[in-house]
Amino acid sequence: MEKSTLIGVFGGMAAVGVGMALKGADPSTLINPAAFLIIIMGTIAAIFNAFTMQGLKKVPKLFKILFFGKKFMPKQEILELFVSLAKSAKQGGVVAIEKRAQEIDDAFLKSSLIMVADGFDADFIADTIESEIKQMEERHRSGALIFAQCGMYAPTLGVLGAVIGLIAALGNLSDIDQLGHSIAAAFVATLLGIFTGYVLWHPFANKLKQISQEEVEIKKMILEGALTLQSGASSIAMEARLQAFIPLSERKSQRDEGDSSEENNNEAKEKA
Repeated sequence: MEKSTLIGVFGGMAAVGVGMALKGADPSTLINPAAFLIIIMGTIAAIFNAFTMQGLKKVPKLFKILFFGKKFMPKQEILELFVSLAKSAKQGGVVAIEKRAQEIDDAFLKSSLIMVADGFDADFIADTIESEIKQMEERHRSGALIFAQCGMYAPTLGVLGAVIGLIAALGNLSDIDQLGHSIAAAFVATLLGIFTGYVLWHPFANKLKQISQEEVEIKKMILEGALTLQSGASSIAMEARLQAFIPLSERKSQRDEGDSSEENNNEAKEKA
């Protein structure tokens, strides 16, 4: 579960509801079916006009990512895998790489290692993987664009809803007592349009962009590892190359762990 999305959605709703109460406005005014119809259905209609069905089919998956997150292989695990692969390659050659590749579930990582094991040159591997990353970025960009466009349409539809409400209110000036309530209800559509546009849709688009960037970084790290492995570099060189993708505060040196393990083994032998 992506807790930040839930906190953002419910926090935004609470902020509006409590804010209205503190200002003396009745939060129950927000229960306005006509306003919801104009804003929600209007935004959906606008999106159907703006995008193809092929593009819109990915929306349920995007909502799933927003509310449940998207898991990636930790960078430290990727580093440890490639360091281990570099050691295996020194001992068993490409056969060892291919054997390890068959044990990996991640399709992108597996295909990258298989290209190395099959003996493709560095330029071919780089071009192939970079092309795949660019195509993925474009798919992600189009997905985020759907929500960004929702954020543009919703506030404008809110103005449309307010105009419709004012037309209805001004069309019945005989009931003065009801006039104030009708005008207040008319602006509920504007409130909903601004709220959904700038608290939901635009932030959702931004979060999808951040998730996409995280995935791109992971894949670029895998590409760097594959190219370093293809060049026949040592495990020490592999670690040095891939640590650049990991923040300083999160880095764990494989050499330090190896030295620590060796010290522990030596201590055990001395005690024995």
